[in-house]
Amino acid sequence: MNPEHLKIRSSEYWYESLRDNIMPWVIGGVDLGDDVLEVGPGPGLTTDLLRPRMKVLTTVELDDKMAADLSSRLAGTNVRVVHGDATAMPFEDHRFTGATSFAMLHHVPTTEMQDQLFTEVARVLKPGGVFAAFDGITNPGIATFHEKGIYHPIDPNTLESRLSAAGFTSIEVETNELGWAAKARVSA
Repeated sequence: MNPEHLKIRSSEYWYESLRDNIMPWVIGGVDLGDDVLEVGPGPGLTTDLLRPRMKVLTTVELDDKMAADLSSRLAGTNVRVVHGDATAMPFEDHRFTGATSFAMLHHVPTTEMQDQLFTEVARVLKPGGVFAAFDGITNPGIATFHEKGIYHPIDPNTLESRLSAAGFTSIEVETNELGWAAKARVSA
């Protein structure tokens, strides 16, 4: 994440957007269970909004500094921060009741790695577990904003087939002016 992007993703504006618009759209009415995985929390605003709703929340963050900062900030809470790669997660099969990802999948550099991440999420979810994700839709302004960083957006028109190939069923994909939201289950 470039410094300007990190500044926005740590801002009050982004927190309010998540709280008031994005999270209600993506996880409103979704039962993620009591042992949830968050993929790619970055600076942790999504974690701050998720943790009061969960009994246990585990995050997996690739960036060592962000993982260390988040772990330090949330020490003693119901959050466990794991520094790791979501394309090869250090968790046993069927570990979590639900999983989320908010505005980070476009930072995964290739389609193949994104698909591997989807496969890993399916692997670590219990049968019937829900994956709820959000990301933006490509546009020139957002692409410019990501200069000097990784920007590999996902076409929401491809999500259903990609999530199905990763092992998900009951897949729903919606788009609006904010981006796309996907909800999918691991077969029971």
